[in-house]
Amino acid sequence: MPPMLPATAPFADEHIAALNRVISVTTPEQRAWLSGYLAGIQAANDPEAVVPAAPPAKRAPLTILFGTESGNAEALAAQLRKAAAKLGFAPKVIDMADFTPAQAAATENLLIVASTWGEGDPPQRAIDFYEALMADDAPRFEKTRFAVLALGDRAYAQFCQIGRAIDERLATLGGIRIADRIDCDLDFATPATGWIDSTLDRLNAEIGVKDASASVIHVDFARPNTESASRAHPFEAEITEHLRLTGSRSTSDTHHIAISLEGSAIAYEPGDSLGVVASNDPAQVEAVLQAAGLSGDDTLLTALTHRLDIATLTGQQIENFARDTGIQPLPADWAAGRQIIDLLELAPGRLSAEQLTALLRPLAPRYYSIASSRKAVGEEAHLLVAGLRYTSHGRERRGVASLDIVARHREGDKLKVFHRSNPHFRLPVDNGRPIIMVGPGTGLAPFRAFLQEREAVGARGRNWLVFGHRHYTHDFLYQLELQDWLKSSLLSRLDVAFSRDQPEKRYVQDLLWERRADLYAWLRDGAGLYICGDASAMAKDVHATVLRVLADQGNQDQASAKAELDAIRRDGRYLLDVY
Repeated sequence: MPPMLPATAPFADEHIAALNRVISVTTPEQRAWLSGYLAGIQAANDPEAVVPAAPPAKRAPLTILFGTESGNAEALAAQLRKAAAKLGFAPKVIDMADFTPAQAAATENLLIVASTWGEGDPPQRAIDFYEALMADDAPRFEKTRFAVLALGDRAYAQFCQIGRAIDERLATLGGIRIADRIDCDLDFATPATGWIDSTLDRLNAEIGVKDASASVIHVDFARPNTESASRAHPFEAEITEHLRLTGSRSTSDTHHIAISLEGSAIAYEPGDSLGVVASNDPAQVEAVLQAAGLSGDDTLLTALTHRLDIATLTGQQIENFARDTGIQPLPADWAAGRQIIDLLELAPGRLSAEQLTALLRPLAPRYYSIASSRKAVGEEAHLLVAGLRYTSHGRERRGVASLDIVARHREGDKLKVFHRSNPHFRLPVDNGRPIIMVGPGTGLAPFRAFLQEREAVGARGRNWLVFGHRHYTHDFLYQLELQDWLKSSLLSRLDVAFSRDQPEKRYVQDLLWERRADLYAWLRDGAGLYICGDASAMAKDVHATVLRVLADQGNQDQASAKAELDAIRRDGRYLLDVY
């Protein structure tokens, strides 16, 4: 029998009897848990309370290194840390931007979560670590146990390339692989959790952490539910304003969307994004069902409308479809510019409902840079959304989320949204620092938020905006606001490039080259350079132009110019938010 409460315990007689009834049927583990829980409650509510210290248990060090662009790898690293701590490890989570291969090689146990950005590139903040790891003089990892969790998107040819490369490089450098790498697509939550659990179990079995910490009981104290909206539980925000900004003759259908966040607990900062949980176009859903020969299935209709991606086409899907239908293999580049419906039409009506749902990927949220500052708009958030329409392979294509927002929603409707922080795309802490903002098209969104914020706090730093679009008369987004800020001197400079207003196209990178002396002077004066917009072309062209400017104005070769730009990036003054 476990010990009972004595009659002298500071409780009423009926409470002593009730507690004894509970204690009499508890196990030693349950009593230990209850003891720790009550001690934790006491310590949390009485800062002066003295809680006896448990004897220290041996805890094996574990370094969790992440390289992230969107925040997914960082979130998984945090999940990994929590799981490792519960097993008795002493985990620490480190951004690749704050670590070197030499430091990594000095660790005993190393778990890496690495995402791939764009066409096989490392995340911006992981560039230095990645390049040093791949260099000829990289350190040996012969004393390091490691495993890699890779994140990517199968829509890109170089799927999970960075995680793959890191995994292979660590093995080449003598590292001891304790678990096989897994390559996760956009629906990474379940496979990543499985990998975390199995990898920690293997590591635990190898080094015996669990035995050393078996007496440690972890308690998660309940807290008030003040959590902001999440991807799994988005907030239904009312659209309070829905205005088309581009002219009726514009080839771009760009809208200003204001939504109410009242009651959401979303506390965003300039530079952050909102995730939008969109639905597929009903007409496109019906077209897919017809191509699959599955019209009339209401359950499938609901899944294709709200849960599954019927647009993006990947090489893996093509392979799976060929396996299920028996069609001949297709060229590797066949998916370019095509969608799921193009694939289904190659073999109409050959899939069952189960095969079709297995073929499709989950419908991922779309992220939009927030175009407002809470200091200026209060419990609102503003979005700048361009409805995507284009033609490829003889078929009209439509953006999933962008058309859902601008074409199928009106004022008073609700959007399902959640907050995604972007802590590495922030205004300078020193509000006296000058900033240069390059944002063509909807890339203007975060810079409108920056300017609202700087106006609200009375920032002293100079602000230079470089904006580009197609036509001055049809596509000058937020024109009156920007001109008012120019008149009030909040904007120190406003340079614009409208690509179709002259015989030869003129883009933001051309403006930067024309203003190269001023650009160089601002950078030498400590300005931060921010770029937002298209990653595939604009960001690369701007990057190349900045290197040209540094080489030209600094009278140096390309290698020296690259070293200077790398130094600016490490100083936190070259920041990108590209997509």
